[in-house]
Amino acid sequence: MRTYLVLLLWALASLGAEAMVLFRGPGGAAGKEMDRHKSKHGVPLRRAKRGWMWNQFFLQEEYTGTENLYIGKLQSDADRGDGKVRYVLNGEGAGTIFVIDEKTGDLHVTRSLDRESKPSYVLKAQAVNRQTGYPLEPETEFIVKVHDINDNEPTFPKEVYTATVPERSNAGTSVTQVIAEDADDGMFGMAAKLVYSISQGHPYFSVEPSTGIIRTALGPSDMDRELREHYQVVIEAKDMGGSRGGLTGSTIVNITLTDVNDNPPQFIKSIYSFSTQESTETGTPIGRIKAVDADIGINAEMDYSITGGDGQDMFDVTTDRVTQEGVLTVKKPLDYEKKKSYDLKIQVQNPRPLVDLRLPSVSTATVRVSVEDVDEPPVFERFTYIMEMKENAVVGSAAGSVSAMDPDIQHSPVRYAIDRRTDPDRLFNVHSGNGSVYLLKPLDREESAWHNISVVATEFNNPGKTSRAPVFIRVLDVNDNAPTLASFYETFVCENAKSGQKIQTITAVDADDPGGGHRFFFTLAPESLVRPNFTLKDNQDNTASIFARRSGYRRLQQSSFSLAVVISDGDYPMQSSTGTLTVRVCTCDREGNMEMCNAEAQSGAAGLSTGALVAILLCVIILLLIVVLFAAMKRQKKKEPLIISKEDVRDNVVSYNDEGGGEEDTQAFDIGALRHPEVMEEGGKPRRDIMPSETLYPPPPLRRSAGTAAQGMPPSRDNADVRDFINQRVLDNDCNPTAPPYDSLATYAYEGTGSVAESLSSLGSASSEEEGREQDYNYLSEWGPRFRKLADMYGGEDSDRDS
Repeated sequence: MRTYLVLLLWALASLGAEAMVLFRGPGGAAGKEMDRHKSKHGVPLRRAKRGWMWNQFFLQEEYTGTENLYIGKLQSDADRGDGKVRYVLNGEGAGTIFVIDEKTGDLHVTRSLDRESKPSYVLKAQAVNRQTGYPLEPETEFIVKVHDINDNEPTFPKEVYTATVPERSNAGTSVTQVIAEDADDGMFGMAAKLVYSISQGHPYFSVEPSTGIIRTALGPSDMDRELREHYQVVIEAKDMGGSRGGLTGSTIVNITLTDVNDNPPQFIKSIYSFSTQESTETGTPIGRIKAVDADIGINAEMDYSITGGDGQDMFDVTTDRVTQEGVLTVKKPLDYEKKKSYDLKIQVQNPRPLVDLRLPSVSTATVRVSVEDVDEPPVFERFTYIMEMKENAVVGSAAGSVSAMDPDIQHSPVRYAIDRRTDPDRLFNVHSGNGSVYLLKPLDREESAWHNISVVATEFNNPGKTSRAPVFIRVLDVNDNAPTLASFYETFVCENAKSGQKIQTITAVDADDPGGGHRFFFTLAPESLVRPNFTLKDNQDNTASIFARRSGYRRLQQSSFSLAVVISDGDYPMQSSTGTLTVRVCTCDREGNMEMCNAEAQSGAAGLSTGALVAILLCVIILLLIVVLFAAMKRQKKKEPLIISKEDVRDNVVSYNDEGGGEEDTQAFDIGALRHPEVMEEGGKPRRDIMPSETLYPPPPLRRSAGTAAQGMPPSRDNADVRDFINQRVLDNDCNPTAPPYDSLATYAYEGTGSVAESLSSLGSASSEEEGREQDYNYLSEWGPRFRKLADMYGGEDSDRDS
């Protein structure tokens, strides 16, 4: 009530001051009037006169009337009420929002104003002479202020707010703050004074009336996220200080309780059971165990561990960070034959501490793991075997033995074999029953000192189950190699050498490798002790020195000497060999430097040995042969090939289907063609492309029958001519360099004079039995066992007839 009284008095005071004249102006009509009343001396007369000025007018917003609202009156001192003064209005809204009665100076507003849009207007008023239009007073500025009324309700910047607060927070914990805004004037009155209240969200939250801060209203036990996580709170803001008649605005605040670690993890079951095979490899998961935690996020993370049980060393448990499950894995190899089941005590807890330390932080469960039996391969007693054998061991000697057994309960028998890929030379073998490794072939340490083989063990009842073990066999050295000279020594003695002068130091090598090291002994061979020209001294350090025994060596008398040295080793059995040194006699200067030796020495010094010279000579010969063959092939390509068509390459066979009347039948074949004079003449011409032979090779002498020989008939001239012709043709074909490379069959119709046995046909035999009886067939026995029976048959008949 007191507030309304103050507002009423303030409005009356403002209306009473509307027409107050506060300004005295020298211009306008009053000024002119003063000019008329100047003194005679030209000095104006000054007298006190009231001017006029308007300060400000007040107008209440949101006017709802139908007529223009009167604001105030403008009055000038020059206005005598005779209608000669006209009032003019300029400025913001003049003529549209604000109008003035030009006669009376009454000021009105034409429409409703909104203070929130524009709280004040600046206007200018002036009094002018109605007839002349000259200003009677200076233009005066005044302000029209719009008075506020409570016409705007409070508003919040957002319709919905979100906020979080940890669960189990104490009562009074600040959650968030909401602030509303009121468009009304907060400088005057209570229209913009806001008061906050909560209309929804009791009894969990409260709000401070003056600040809008939202706080928790209940204690930790009532604010449990696991029971309720989301809350919707409605906050109201009321102006006029919250009094009746004030305007109200509201907003929604969604509040979420955030999680804290206030719940320990718990196993779903107290006992878990799993099974796995004994062949499961280490690191393989065999099962998962699950614990639950009412918390979320990082507060629900869990750590699993094995705290007890008889399988603590055999198994391990880890945490799956995605599912927060405990993963049980095999830590060590299992053996069904040793232990068939294990019991584990597993514990789970949060890695972060609980907010309430009075709560139990861990949970435990029992895990039982059963081991299943599988058929396992044999197992060797050792991972690797190392054996030793002397290189002179006899075939069949044992180097050692391996042993494997079936780990299963059945204890299946095991048989052994050698993987031949590791013993390609088949030097060793293994007894299939007892695993004894023995020798198949002689060994040579100098060829290979170690042999690495692999022995395979296989179950007798299940051949698919195998295992292998490497066996390393070391070959022990036996003194079976004689020492030899370490290298080829280029030894020489100077012609001017003195007796006792050292000319060479020699050493030896031995393929053997004795444990105590090599010890060599050097002596001269017996043949070098006969009239020796040199002496040898064993230096007792595996070297020996050669000394000149005399002086006065002459290169022209004897250019080199041979010195046989016997080298023996110190092992058992002792081995020795003889090495020969060639000592050349050379011409030397005074310092003993070689100047000249014999020819063999010089060629040797040049680095060309006999073998090298032979190799060089062979290379030169091969190059020459290649050049000759290349030239011959090039020449052959230029000639016309005998067979032009590639499809007609085949053997040239000339067939004669006329058999004739026998070997002596000359009527079936015209042999005169072979005796043609032109042919004979052409056959006698010498060849230009081959070297002519001095004589033609006559055919070997033929054995004739006894009857022919007795008659003493020489061979016919015709047969000799034909034979010479055929021999010439054979020689031409053999020596022709342009002969085709393919096979060619040359057929000659002339068969010769016949075999020495003559024809066995009755056509060529005697015409009467008497002539047959006189024939001597004893010579057939000289032809061998095949004709001996024939000789007996004919010879026997003659003897029978004679008898």
